[in-house]
Amino acid sequence: MHDPEAFLAAATELLGPRGLTQDPELIEPWLTDWRGRFTGRAIALASPASTSEVAALLRLCAGHGVPVVPQGGNSGMSGGATPDPSGEALLLSLRRMNAIRRLDAQAREVTCEAGVILQTLHEAAAAEGLRFPLTLGGKGSATIGGLIATNAGGTQVLRHGSMRAQVLGLEAVLADGSVFDALTPLKKDNRGFDLKQLLIGSEGTLGVVTAATLRLLPALADRVVVWAGLASVTKARDLLLHAESRAGGALEGFEVMPRHSLEAVLGHVPGTRSPLQGEHEWHALIELAADSESASELPALARDLLENAFETGLVEDATISANETQAEQFWLLRDEIAPAERALGPAMQHDISVPVARMADFIEAAQPQVEERFPGTRAVAFGHLGDGNVHFHVLAPEGAVRGQWEKAEGRAISAFVHDLVTEWGGSISAEHGIGQLKRDELARLGDPVHLAIMQRVKAALDPQGLLNPGKLVPPCG
Repeated sequence: MHDPEAFLAAATELLGPRGLTQDPELIEPWLTDWRGRFTGRAIALASPASTSEVAALLRLCAGHGVPVVPQGGNSGMSGGATPDPSGEALLLSLRRMNAIRRLDAQAREVTCEAGVILQTLHEAAAAEGLRFPLTLGGKGSATIGGLIATNAGGTQVLRHGSMRAQVLGLEAVLADGSVFDALTPLKKDNRGFDLKQLLIGSEGTLGVVTAATLRLLPALADRVVVWAGLASVTKARDLLLHAESRAGGALEGFEVMPRHSLEAVLGHVPGTRSPLQGEHEWHALIELAADSESASELPALARDLLENAFETGLVEDATISANETQAEQFWLLRDEIAPAERALGPAMQHDISVPVARMADFIEAAQPQVEERFPGTRAVAFGHLGDGNVHFHVLAPEGAVRGQWEKAEGRAISAFVHDLVTEWGGSISAEHGIGQLKRDELARLGDPVHLAIMQRVKAALDPQGLLNPGKLVPPCG
């Protein structure tokens, strides 16, 4: 940084007192990541109100050599929106840019700014009889810009794909302050590289997303949620194939959890109870959904799916949600797994994927290997089996001290899990991004050609290395 005081004076003149603050009390809540693993410092907090202000600010930062850390709702899982401890970086909040610029119900498209909260988008779409087909537990705080920057997933990826599949057009500001404007959605466009796809999932290291045009779908007229008890995760894989065959396009989601996870939730959340009688080693949550044209067929479709699953020995027991309230109760049991596990004690949490067809086998092979290698731990896998993505958590031995155990044995555990995932041809980050949490592991395990291309792209678009330094892209050499 050439002259901090000169930079701050120019930034204040550009953004005004509402757009730039050095007040420690206002900045402090945004300096620690959602999981509490990383805390940094910042020279100031910038909150521009428009794309033009973002562009002018990044030109100013480039001229003064000021690093920039873009931030949405600060709900990421990998420390990708947290500055380093140096205090030299500018924290760039997109939360003031929260306008829905255009919603075209006929075209089923919406153009919104980066700071729009996911839940707000859901409500705006619903008011027009439409829906945005991506949701997740943090929908009340996650922003559209952050979801795009991390290529977020969620519980509907099986049918609709990740955030990458929802983006029809994109607007972003590059490191030199130039504006990349590709908001207009085109079904066909062969004018070279699809640059918006390059920016999606780049975690703010190549540009700052300021707006996007997203696809919308007809609102759901009805849904049915099935809860099934199973003997093994292999049976869950067979049930997934069965559900895909029987339900086709109505299959909205397929989640799995072991008995341990369900018991943790039942013990943690007051008033919850198991949907089934008896104990089952594994559970599957299946959601079938339909628009108004086919909603009347859902109950029969769910019954047919289950009857055949019982006949072929895929399930031990199962039940179908009787109404929307019960469907929400089933989903609550799934959504509360992570908080319930945190209440039990420290854990190393891994967001991993392997090819869908191999995930059940991976879980059965990896769990005992981890528990044997690290005595006293318990390996627990749950999540999006239909996407080949599970949350593979390793719970600490009884008596482990939170904060100490993760920094000691926890690091070796994560390295071991990542080695296993790599051996199985998988990814160490399925939907939560790399950030700073997994950057060194990506450097250790990533394909050298892949990493070299990433480094060259980063150097081309951000030659000074000012955009979200220390995140995602491992340093050269």
